Amino acid sequence: MTEPNSELKKTLGPLMLWGLGVGYVISGMYFGWNLGLAEGGTLGLAVATFFIIIMYVTFTFSYTEMACAIPKAGGAFDYARLGLGKHWGYLAGIAQSIEFVFAPPAIAFAIGAYLNAFFPQLNVTVIAIGAYVIFTGLNIVGVRSAAYFELFVTVLAVLELLLFAGVSYSAFKLENLTINALPNGWEGAFRAIPFAIWFFLAIEGVANVAEEAKNPQRDVLWGFGSAITTLVVLCLLVFTSAVGVAGWEAIVYPSPGAEPSDSPLPLALGHIVGEGSVLYHLLITIGLFGLIASFHGIILAASRSTLELGREHYVTPFVGVVHPRTKTPVNALLVNTGIGIVALLTGKTTEIITIACFGALTLYVVSMIAFFALRKNHADLERPFKVPFYPIFPAVALVIAMISLIALSVYNWELCLIYVVIVAVGYVGFLKYQSLRAKEVQLATESE
Repeated sequence: MTEPNSELKKTLGPLMLWGLGVGYVISGMYFGWNLGLAEGGTLGLAVATFFIIIMYVTFTFSYTEMACAIPKAGGAFDYARLGLGKHWGYLAGIAQSIEFVFAPPAIAFAIGAYLNAFFPQLNVTVIAIGAYVIFTGLNIVGVRSAAYFELFVTVLAVLELLLFAGVSYSAFKLENLTINALPNGWEGAFRAIPFAIWFFLAIEGVANVAEEAKNPQRDVLWGFGSAITTLVVLCLLVFTSAVGVAGWEAIVYPSPGAEPSDSPLPLALGHIVGEGSVLYHLLITIGLFGLIASFHGIILAASRSTLELGREHYVTPFVGVVHPRTKTPVNALLVNTGIGIVALLTGKTTEIITIACFGALTLYVVSMIAFFALRKNHADLERPFKVPFYPIFPAVALVIAMISLIALSVYNWELCLIYVVIVAVGYVGFLKYQSLRAKEVQLATESE
C-alpha cells in the first residue's frame, strides 16, 4: 500500500478538537445515565460517578501525553503496539473499535425514539437507519465539513444543557437528593458503573483525529484539556439539577410501576413547566442536537480507528485506504455503518451500551499499561506534553479502570462472554492477515 492511499488531511485546530471531544460524549448527558439511578439510587450513582470522574481525568491527562507524542489515527492501538507489541496492539485496537462501533447504534435508537415522540407516525428504526445514512455521508464528504458541523451542534447542545440546569435549579430542593438514596445497598454502586461511564464514554476519540490536527503536539493538549473540563462541569450540573427537581425516581419512571425511561431531562422538565409548555418543547427540540453531536462524532472517530487497523493489516486491508479525492476513510465508514445497523436491528439498547463499556474499559486498562511501557522502553520519545503527578495519575486511572472492568464482568457475565467471543474471533482474523502480510513482504524481498 502506498502512502498517498492512507494519508489523512490536516485541517483541525484546537477549537475543532474541543468540539469533537465534547461532541463525542455529550449525548451521555441527555439519556442513559439515569438508568444507573435504578441500580444505585442517588448515592450509589453519585459514588460510582465520583470515581469514574477521577478515572477519566487522570486517564485523559495520561492519554494526552501519548497522543501528543504519537499523533496517529489508531490512538490506543498505536500506543499499545509500540509499547507492548502487536498482540497487545490488537487487543487495544479491537477494544477501541468495539467501543466506537457499538456506541452509535444506542444513540441512533435514542434519536429515533426522540423524533418518534414528536412524530408518532415515523418508525423509530427507520429514523435510526436514516441517521446512519445521513451522517456517514457527511463524514465521507470531508473531515473539515464534518468537524464544522460537529462544532455547531455541540455548541447548541452545551447551551441547551446550561439552560436546562438553570430552569431545573429554580425548582431544586436539597432534600430531593436524599430520597431513597441507596435502594440496593453498596452493590448498587457497582451496578451503576456502566451508566457512570456513559457520562464520559468516547472522550478518548480526540486522539483518533490527532493525525488530522494542524499542530497535533499543541492542539491535542488544548482539545483534550478543554473537553474534559467542560464535560465534568456539565455532568455535575445535569446530575444534581435533574435529581434535585423531585428525587431520582421522578427521572427514571414516567409513572409508578412503569418501565425505566432513558429520557431524564424531559421527565425533569415535565415536573417544572409541564409537557405542554413552549419552554418544554423548545428545550427538548434543542436537546436533539446533543444526540446528533455524539452520534456523528463517534462515527468519525470509529472510522479512524478502523482505518488504522486496516492500514497495519490487523483486519482486512479493505478498510485501510483513504479516498483519493475526499481524503476520508470511506471503506471504514461504510463497514462500520453496516455493523452498527445490524446491532441496531437487535433492539437491545442497554446491552449494546454495556458491550461498548467493555470495549472502553479494556482500552483504558491496556492504554495505561502501554503508558508505563512507553515511559520505560521509549524514554527518548519526544513528549511535548508530560502527564502531571507521574506516576500517580496513570496508576490511579489503571486501578479504577481494572476495578470497573471486574465489576462490569461480574454483574454482566453473559454480555462479558459475548464480548470475549467477539475479541477472540477478531484475533483469528488478526493472525490470518498478519500471516498474509508477512508472506507478501517475504515474496517482495525475494523478488528484489
